[in-house]
Amino acid sequence: MLALFADLHANLEALQACLQHAHDRGARRFAFLGDLVGYGADPQAVVDLVRRCAGEGALVIQGNHDASVVGSSSGMGQVAQDGVLWTREVLSAEAKEWLRSLPLIVREGDACFVHASAAAPGEWEYVDNPGAARKSADASGVPWTFSGHVHQQKLFFEAQPGKMSSFDPVAGSAVPVPARRRWLAIVGSVGQPRERNPAAAYALFDRARESLTFVRVPYDHALAARKIRAAGLADTLTWTGRR
Repeated sequence: MLALFADLHANLEALQACLQHAHDRGARRFAFLGDLVGYGADPQAVVDLVRRCAGEGALVIQGNHDASVVGSSSGMGQVAQDGVLWTREVLSAEAKEWLRSLPLIVREGDACFVHASAAAPGEWEYVDNPGAARKSADASGVPWTFSGHVHQQKLFFEAQPGKMSSFDPVAGSAVPVPARRRWLAIVGSVGQPRERNPAAAYALFDRARESLTFVRVPYDHALAARKIRAAGLADTLTWTGRR
């Protein structure tokens, strides 16, 4: 069982809750699909925890916030830029170098892992409609593509050759995803979901059974919010946040 986490956004409480939830349900390998930092108040602790997981075999992808912390933040909104500047100040040099070293995309067997679109991983395009999903799935070239960036849970599938349709998953219900079709899953955000529901989001992929389960996990979001306020970050980040 593979647990898929995206858009952690320096939310330690949400990450710890999701890791424990995934382990309790039999996940023995993890994939982190980018944006480990940005917005939240615990970038160092989150990077340290993900690095430990990487040392145990987890797959880790670079997201746009990770790239901005070690590069340019141009093109981001003011709230995001402020978060990037603050993160640069509190993150260790070693952690920054590790973020810089992360790949933009990884293909592993019949699965592809990318933060945004596999068609242009470093351009941070939003895969939020069937056309964008088809473009990404075409580029990935494998049956299963797993992404984040959009902060909502969505499943795109090839209804007929060359045409993608979308599906809104129900949390906790396994969805058959047979390899005879192409699938693109937006696994949701661990650290900053945007559906007016503070529960953390991730997904579980059972390759043997060819099934995918989208998950929501309650956690102490009030504590995470207090940390954001204490750090002097934007108050809007304590609820839904922004791109």
